[in-house]
Amino acid sequence: MTPWWAWAGVAAAAAATAPWGIQRVMLSLAKHPSLAGHPRLARRISRWVPAYCFALEDAWGRDGAPPAVQAQRQHAFVSLGQRLRAAAPRTLALTEQAREGLPDLQLTGRYRVPFPFSALVREHLPVGAFWQRSEGVELIDLDGNRYYDLTGSYGVNLYGLDFYKTCMEQAEQMGRALGPVLGGYHPCVADNVERLRRLSGMDAVSFHMSGTEAVMQAVRLARYHTGRRYVVRFAGAYHGWWDDVQPGPGNPGTPRDTLTLADLSERTLRVLRRRRDIACVLVNPLQALHPNRAAPGDSTLVLARSGEGVSRAAYADWLRRLREVCSAAGIALIFDEVFLGFRLAPGGAQAYFGVPADLVCYGKTLGGGLPIGVVCGRAHWMRRYRDDRPADLVFARGTFNAHPYVMAAMNVFLRRLEAPEIAADTQEADAYWATWLQRFNTALQQAAVPVRVRGLSSVWTVDYPQVGRYHWLLQYYLREAGLALSWVGTGRLIFSHNYRDEEMAAVLQRLLQACRRMTADGWWWRDPALTDDIWRQRLRRALAKEMARAWWQRAAAF
Repeated sequence: MTPWWAWAGVAAAAAATAPWGIQRVMLSLAKHPSLAGHPRLARRISRWVPAYCFALEDAWGRDGAPPAVQAQRQHAFVSLGQRLRAAAPRTLALTEQAREGLPDLQLTGRYRVPFPFSALVREHLPVGAFWQRSEGVELIDLDGNRYYDLTGSYGVNLYGLDFYKTCMEQAEQMGRALGPVLGGYHPCVADNVERLRRLSGMDAVSFHMSGTEAVMQAVRLARYHTGRRYVVRFAGAYHGWWDDVQPGPGNPGTPRDTLTLADLSERTLRVLRRRRDIACVLVNPLQALHPNRAAPGDSTLVLARSGEGVSRAAYADWLRRLREVCSAAGIALIFDEVFLGFRLAPGGAQAYFGVPADLVCYGKTLGGGLPIGVVCGRAHWMRRYRDDRPADLVFARGTFNAHPYVMAAMNVFLRRLEAPEIAADTQEADAYWATWLQRFNTALQQAAVPVRVRGLSSVWTVDYPQVGRYHWLLQYYLREAGLALSWVGTGRLIFSHNYRDEEMAAVLQRLLQACRRMTADGWWWRDPALTDDIWRQRLRRALAKEMARAWWQRAAAF
């Protein structure tokens, strides 16, 4: 018979561990059920995904297309590659020459499309990585080909490339007398601080060399002032490549002080209310376009891509509730506006959604065309020392922080924000881009192609409401049509705000042209006898069989 004191010990242990167990269960419930909500698991799974690739002759029937359609597709694929090569020989030659010494080119070339098709694409569908010059909303390659720029320079290009050329030219004139003096500040720094304080509504400013560095500093300050260790990020959100904020695939480390919770979730708010070890919550407002999902890219187009963002009002309501919980729990609320800063409103997401943050991170466009990262924050959160503990400091200082030329370019940028045409653009932006979104979707629907667009202001993404294995090819047809996309393909179209009606109409026509070519070449064939659900199930089974076969071949090799 078990003695009474043993049972008492079990009861005491259960009582002691009950709070931990409850906390753990609440944390699990606050995670999004997708792999984006479980980045550590996603990283483990990524290591076990077997590599396999298709041969040219057997790649085109992966959706059950009949032999005649497969032959049509193969011919179209090879012909498209020949046209791309013929159009840009000099640009492609330099790209190939640089590839061996540029690992970035090797990575982007390999992961531009779903990996079973990657080897074929690298062999047959070349994309140049070099540009000779820019004019207006166009990029010109080394062969003189002109493309409408939808790369947006990854968010830098908000007001048009000519705008930033002017900023950089004036910055060189302003900073020339001082040169690369880094032991003090150029006089324009004081003006930058005051202008940023007014725009952000914050008390203090610190300068850094990139958006990733700005986020690192904001998190460090939050940990310093709270004495807590954990960072909360939301599923799918990107905050730079620093270990603590990128815990999923792509990061070989294992961040142990990062919690990835579900966006727009009451269970997440419950966790924030109860825990006393959370230093800060990171918010990337771009997630309103695709909550709890990573930024879309053509490499993830295994079947289809479609999804609904949330309205401005709904996301604002979520941020207000998040703000209330963070204030009550003493958690720093950090807005990461490195990508979207100044695109939604001069005051950023705080002004656009009507919710104040404790710390705000800026970057990209704020540098006037040069590298920059900035943290703006309340005086309490920005302070680097404690009066009563002289040795208790927090550092964040880099050699090139507040470089005179960068500060001068920023100063030109901030001054130009006050121009009447910029103010008018800001007031009209939402209506302008919403109107063009509707025009694009109306035209795409009339053309009877399985393509739609969604956007948050001037940042758009392409959806494919019909399942299919070959949607990723659209990026190459768009390239042929004269539209330049970033390496993630149709997952993100970033318009600069100097696009006007005639240029938007030209982009629409080129998109329609590419979609019609896709249709004519058989890429959007589907079995008319099958319903959407049965079609989706069939393609998923085919994918599962491919993976299983690759696993079996890999195991047999050992």
